[in-house]
Amino acid sequence: MEKALKEKLEAVVALVNNVMADPDIDIEYCIPEVATTADSCDIPSGSKEPGDLSGDPYILVKYVVSEYTVPERKIRLGRTYLPYSAEKIADMVTFSIEQFKTEIDSVEMG
Repeated sequence: MEKALKEKLEAVVALVNNVMADPDIDIEYCIPEVATTADSCDIPSGSKEPGDLSGDPYILVKYVVSEYTVPERKIRLGRTYLPYSAEKIADMVTFSIEQFKTEIDSVEMG
């Protein structure tokens, strides 16, 4: 991973961690060489194919609705995110997390 991209993704992780202080949201990172907190990263090592979604780093968001209900969503940090600044990427990620939480709440609350 090139140094500038690695530094950008490190900044994204720090920004998302600072902004997302929600006890019902668990965030796991699967960003090789930057932050890998997910139990299992399903990124094949050495995946360099352009457009290969399975090779994109991602953030796994889990919303703990109840003890038995924990929906999750992967936010892939692919080509659509990477041209932007770390701040803009973090904004898009936190917006996606909030949107995910709203969607789940609307289903759960009926």
